Amino acid sequence: MKLNQYSIKEFGVWEEAGIELPKFNFEQMVSKTREKPTWVHFGAGNIFRGFIAAVQQALLDLNKTESGIIAVETFDFEIIDRIYKPYDNLSLLVLMNPDGSLNKKVIASIAESLAGDVTRENDWNRLKSIFKQKSLQIVSFTITEKGYALNNASGAFLADVRKDLEDGPKQPRHLISKIVALAYERFLCGELPVAFVSMDNCSHNGEILQNSVQTIAKSWVDQGFMEAGFLEYIDDPAKVAFPWTMIDKITPRPSDTVKDALNASGFDSTEIVCTDKKTYIAPFVNAEGPQYLVVEDSFPNGRIPLELAGVYFTDRQTVDRVEKMKVCTCLNPLHTALAVYGCLFGYKLIADEMKDPELKKLVEKIGYEEGMPVVVHPGILDPADFIREVLEVRLPNPNIPDMPQRIATDTSQKMPVRFGETLKAYQRKKGFDLKSLQYIPLVIAGWCRYLLGLNDLGEKMELSPDPMLDELQGYLQKIEFGNPDSLGNDLNPILSNPKLFGLNLYEAGLGEKVEGYFKEMLAGKHAVRNVLRKYL
Repeated sequence: MKLNQYSIKEFGVWEEAGIELPKFNFEQMVSKTREKPTWVHFGAGNIFRGFIAAVQQALLDLNKTESGIIAVETFDFEIIDRIYKPYDNLSLLVLMNPDGSLNKKVIASIAESLAGDVTRENDWNRLKSIFKQKSLQIVSFTITEKGYALNNASGAFLADVRKDLEDGPKQPRHLISKIVALAYERFLCGELPVAFVSMDNCSHNGEILQNSVQTIAKSWVDQGFMEAGFLEYIDDPAKVAFPWTMIDKITPRPSDTVKDALNASGFDSTEIVCTDKKTYIAPFVNAEGPQYLVVEDSFPNGRIPLELAGVYFTDRQTVDRVEKMKVCTCLNPLHTALAVYGCLFGYKLIADEMKDPELKKLVEKIGYEEGMPVVVHPGILDPADFIREVLEVRLPNPNIPDMPQRIATDTSQKMPVRFGETLKAYQRKKGFDLKSLQYIPLVIAGWCRYLLGLNDLGEKMELSPDPMLDELQGYLQKIEFGNPDSLGNDLNPILSNPKLFGLNLYEAGLGEKVEGYFKEMLAGKHAVRNVLRKYL
């Protein structure tokens, strides 16, 4: 079995291999989409193919829509050239169940794939023509939080952005500049309505996208590159909306184990590609089963009934509450705790950490005992059910090849939301003494210990990328492994920094407790393990 539009017509072969096929006519879907495109998506990676495209496929299977999605990649064109085009824009979704079984389905909802860049002249012209169509309802994104950034760490515009602002919209380089240039094409066609929908895993994602778009648009209007009315169009929610969303699904890099299982079943399209930009991708996507997409229901040009495929539509306030529930209590803090200690103990899989008695107990106590009392309840999802699924189904799934080293990336940027919000919630709670918290301070101490770059045996370990890594490690240079007394005031610049934790931990009464845990973790080999055993 090879992944192409002709092979999937041989139903019997695929059925025998246990692979579900689309229930709609692929050629008709492609034709309808070209004629009246409704949905363009930027960011053609695994979360898009393994979740968003599958949601659209469900509607196509139900005969609730006729058109598919047009996928656009603006960062890594090899994804289009090596993964989309050769396989007629099809992919194989493999859901990895905790019992080891695999659910396999051909995803055929992607009608067209384009490289979103002016150097690809045909693709760029096609994109401009799509944005001029009245039928276009949704322009969505999974480009990671960094994709929306216009400024570097010092606050200056990125080089591509600076060049775009100077040169105008004819040759845009940065993704946001491209979006603004394409939106202007839509404006010129009669101020056609549309929704720009960020589906990235970052807080207030719609607002982040909107702010970046407005920055580029205002500069170009001020310089005379665009009509003044364009700003009014962008700012009018009745014409251009930027709904907030919360997305949750683990779609890790392609697994060799899954590849071998697919080959054994007779499925041949399994080459795992590592592009020049270090994207790991394959014709198949392996993913966990649980998934959540909560969307603010703001679509000026209408939308398809994605709620029939499990998408939650609600108001902005509820989206914000769902995001806070997940990021501040029910998932992300647990992930970070496992990431930090997993690196210190040499684990390579999150699922293996959940077999570790101390680590399993740690995340249970962080979630149930210190998180849930101040959890934000969104109404449409039950936090107790959500965290139970995380701890009992999702994190222990042995078939999800997710690594603590990946999750430990950019931890300094995650701490204020994943733990700081909970600490601030307790500060607001009358009569509560933050000094009584035990497990969140253990994670913070563990992270500081991780920053030494030595595992629990005192051996050097590679740290994950983090924009503050050099600065943070600079504070710890005098600390010696095996010598707890070498800790002076070295942690003070870290623990007192409200940018890291949302507050000054010393003023909150937790700084000294974190220092105490950290000092014990310096005692020598297995000291980190001994601290967990002592306090859990």
